[in-house]
Amino acid sequence: MKLKNSLTLALALVASFAFFAFTTKPTAYTVDATKSSITWEGKKFAGSHNGTVGLTSGTLGFNGNNLAEGNFVVNMTSIKDADGNASLEKHLKADDFFGADKFPSASFAIKKVEGKGAKVNITGDLTIKGVTQSVTFPANITWNADKTVTATAEKIKIDRTKYGIQYKSKSIFSNIGDNFIYDEFIINVKLVASK
Repeated sequence: MKLKNSLTLALALVASFAFFAFTTKPTAYTVDATKSSITWEGKKFAGSHNGTVGLTSGTLGFNGNNLAEGNFVVNMTSIKDADGNASLEKHLKADDFFGADKFPSASFAIKKVEGKGAKVNITGDLTIKGVTQSVTFPANITWNADKTVTATAEKIKIDRTKYGIQYKSKSIFSNIGDNFIYDEFIINVKLVASK
């Protein structure tokens, strides 16, 4: 009986060692902030605004052609309105919205990738104003002729109230009438990365 238990334990150890020995670390790709982009759109009862926010840094990790991990950091002090509305940009950076002076960065880190190849579903931690929430969205992976890789995700819906951004939220202030701003805003992400 002792011999059988010893053999079982030895086989389990060998199997565990073999698994870890052949598990390779994902190949790291560095995101090029100059070729990448993040756009946003926010809506209110009477219209909408859209613009950009700058990327600070990011990495993507691949097992072969399959996305395995990744993260990126956003420069919240770089928020721009497409129409060049300076007062709106100032307000978006203020405490009512993203509090860019106190929280100059937002970040996203992949926790799970479902699917392989060109179309995947990504779940990760999005941190805005020091608050972290899980978000899930579909993404497309494209391998380019110049050996770079492009990861794109469109129309990612983010509920700003989950990050403490309550300004003119109808779900928070029920008596606001038609002066509300929708809780959800949308971002589109394009990351271009290379080894």
